[in-house]
Amino acid sequence: MGPALVAGLLVLSTHVPLGVIVLNRGIIFIDIALAQVAATGVVFGTMMWGPDISEWIVQLSAVGAALACSAFLVWTDKRFPAVQEAIIGVVYVASAAVQLIMLSANPSGAEYLKKLLIGQILWVTPLQLLGVGLVYAVVLAIWFYRDLQRERIVFYVAFAIVITLSVQIVGVLLVFASLIVPALAARSAPAGLRPVVAFNIGAAGYLVGIVASALFNTPTGATIVCTLVPIAVISAVIVAALSGRHREQELPADAPAPHAPAPRASPADASAGPSLGPAAGE
Repeated sequence: MGPALVAGLLVLSTHVPLGVIVLNRGIIFIDIALAQVAATGVVFGTMMWGPDISEWIVQLSAVGAALACSAFLVWTDKRFPAVQEAIIGVVYVASAAVQLIMLSANPSGAEYLKKLLIGQILWVTPLQLLGVGLVYAVVLAIWFYRDLQRERIVFYVAFAIVITLSVQIVGVLLVFASLIVPALAARSAPAGLRPVVAFNIGAAGYLVGIVASALFNTPTGATIVCTLVPIAVISAVIVAALSGRHREQELPADAPAPHAPAPRASPADASAGPSLGPAAGE
């Protein structure tokens, strides 16, 4: 279970900060769309060159598909920003349909689809972790030194590479859950602490999910999602309560109460005009 937990923590290290950006920009389904496109690239590469091809060819097929999708989404984000979320949904549906058509020609297509959805986190190797960790370190450096909130092209390219690697380790479902659920649960935390809070929420979900999967012999990826969501809900309530109490404590004790709005003058008062006082000589 150790390598699986390390893989989960590596995934969270990049998905949490990127997830905060995704929530801020309101493009919630971009990760599951890119994950689906990357998975379709994996299926395409396997079908074109056979199951015994080099892992690098499969990776190139997946990364190529994800980068092409990212280029398309950068273009649509500039031309049609008002409907970008709808376009992302269309991309997801179309890529899922293409993937199902390709897998229908494979006798073990159902099992392959299950692998893509829930991943193979228990079978990750130390060599895979090393390679993924190096790429994630580069992406984290880019996130730290560049403003990915504003630089759309850099954001989409980094996002595509991260999602492509993650989907082959933890699967499409866990990629989406790791990106959105912890960041959403930490939404009420102070902005500076939000990534840290979200990372700890995600780490707790992964740890409990891996242990529960070992105890009950259930699919690990799906089990992690099922434990991550309730942990995130409970954490969101606690974070919101603590943040509200912290804001109350920051208010000065002798702060004056807000003044009530002045009463509006009646039409009669307005028509009477200003009082001139007693006439001179009275």
